[in-house]
Amino acid sequence: MPSDSAPALALSLGEPAGIGPDITLMAWARRTAATPPFCAVGDPALLAARARLLGLDVPIREVEIGAAAATFHTALPVAPAGPRATAAPGRPDATSAAAVVTSLDVAVDHVQAGRASGLVTAPLAKSVVYAAGFPFPGHTEYLAARCAAPDGTAPHPVMMIWSPRLAVVPATIHVPLKDVPRLVTRALIVRTGRILARDMIRRFDLSRPRLVLAGLNPHAGEDGTLGREDEDVLRPAVEDLRGEGIDIRGPLPADTLFHEEARATYDAVIGPYHDQVLIPAKTLAFHDGVNVTLGLPFVRTSPDHGTAFDLAGTGRANPSSLMAAIALAGRLAAADRRAGLGAAA
Repeated sequence: MPSDSAPALALSLGEPAGIGPDITLMAWARRTAATPPFCAVGDPALLAARARLLGLDVPIREVEIGAAAATFHTALPVAPAGPRATAAPGRPDATSAAAVVTSLDVAVDHVQAGRASGLVTAPLAKSVVYAAGFPFPGHTEYLAARCAAPDGTAPHPVMMIWSPRLAVVPATIHVPLKDVPRLVTRALIVRTGRILARDMIRRFDLSRPRLVLAGLNPHAGEDGTLGREDEDVLRPAVEDLRGEGIDIRGPLPADTLFHEEARATYDAVIGPYHDQVLIPAKTLAFHDGVNVTLGLPFVRTSPDHGTAFDLAGTGRANPSSLMAAIALAGRLAAADRRAGLGAAA
């Protein structure tokens, strides 16, 4: 059972017109003794109104975030942040962007100050925040900038999609497929592999994580006959990582990496591009996959889905991925505390 002596997780509510408020309420309503305490950061009135719309008996209590863990067992704690969010379910309005960005800013402030043990983010609508001048492609790049050193040096964030059945890392994320061969460099694979291995040891309690690297080309290039990238870029990167003591194999043909017997031989897969590893991850764990940002000085997780405007306010949203994100964030934050790491250690 989680200890109330540890700070609660900070949960930024994401897009007010999306399902973020719905699944936050549902996650609290379905909490168990093992659920890590979390505190919503945003507009308490929005959550109260959405609870009434959904017919959920979820008491809302405004708190200072430091008191959230003690409050969590009897009410959903909410640390007020940002302007009143007036958007109706499925219809973002002019208040949405400010509500999203302020909720995120304040939640990160709480985590960096040690008032919260980790960050969980509900989905945002990129088109909404872009129109309001949000200068980052998404949460990941924003969080890296928030963790920049005084000289401007920012950490290299690595996206992992995790579930008990499969953990995958795309080396490149939201880029056109035609750009992938140029962007997948030896240095990128080495840096990604280092961060993945380090965080799996530090936060996932694996003494020697077993990694594999998927090939870029069909059959991992077939010894160079189907493209030279696997031989000239990926294989040397694997040799570099093995030289550093990291247990990694590859490049291996991606089409034989994801069946049950193959998955038993490794702990995580690095893939050169997004769909190569996210398709199998979402096929195997669509409702309980978790997006984890590795490489940051604090824990950050999120559900592995978007705002689902068509489901907002209907009661049909599935909170399983958010509940998995909360559970994993609590587990990883506890690992940080045991190691004396992180802002809240």
